[in-house]
Amino acid sequence: MKVLFIGDIVGRPGRNALKGHLRGILEARRIDLCIANAENCAGGNGITPPLAHELLSLGIDVLTSGNHVWDKKEILDYIDSQPRLLRPANYPPAVPGKGLYQGVARNGVPFAVINLQGRVFMPPTDCPFRTCEALLQELKPNIKVIVVDFHAEATAEKQSMGWYFDGKVSAVIGTHTHVTTADERLLPEGTVYITDVGMTGPHESVIGVDRNIVLSKFITQIPAKFETASGDVRINGVEMEINDENGKGVSVCRFEMKLTED
Repeated sequence: MKVLFIGDIVGRPGRNALKGHLRGILEARRIDLCIANAENCAGGNGITPPLAHELLSLGIDVLTSGNHVWDKKEILDYIDSQPRLLRPANYPPAVPGKGLYQGVARNGVPFAVINLQGRVFMPPTDCPFRTCEALLQELKPNIKVIVVDFHAEATAEKQSMGWYFDGKVSAVIGTHTHVTTADERLLPEGTVYITDVGMTGPHESVIGVDRNIVLSKFITQIPAKFETASGDVRINGVEMEINDENGKGVSVCRFEMKLTED
């Protein structure tokens, strides 16, 4: 099966890019499963119920998130009712929502998506390694295609996750830094890996934020309200082919579409 994982969607520019182009991408590339990280889709921070519904209606099958998932408080009462919107599974047990989704792709193949958050330079959470191991035990026996979104800051932690679960999951996809890395590969036991899949949004920016605001803060150290940038909008992602029967990766390549509109 062919899987497209879309990098962190940032604000209105990222959403508009997907509105205008995602369906064409999915059809042209014959994608069976589309996953996207959407924790920054609402003004650059958080996600709201209407925006989750909007993104899912575009052909995205599962939305993942990370440390900004709670930035819009209205999501607290919504996330339990929308199983296709995930929060990191290694948050405390009482937290609303789930970090695992099991479904069936467009080609009829069952799949699972696991959302995890790193602990290095990130807010405190439970161990992502042990959490993932426990979730793998919960999966239905017929599920071989398993994609993990590891939302983490440190490259060493992301690489460790890839190596630890090589052969146990189909893919470990890094999110959070908004900068695409050039290390996409198939690990020895068949797991697809990339340290960071990048950002769907304005690249004439500092990781999606108006660069002038960020530069001023760095230079003056005066707090400022961040605003989403608008120029050089791109769709970043990674396209994978995964063996339906054993869940092993067959191929992987970075995906980027540069757009002329903001």
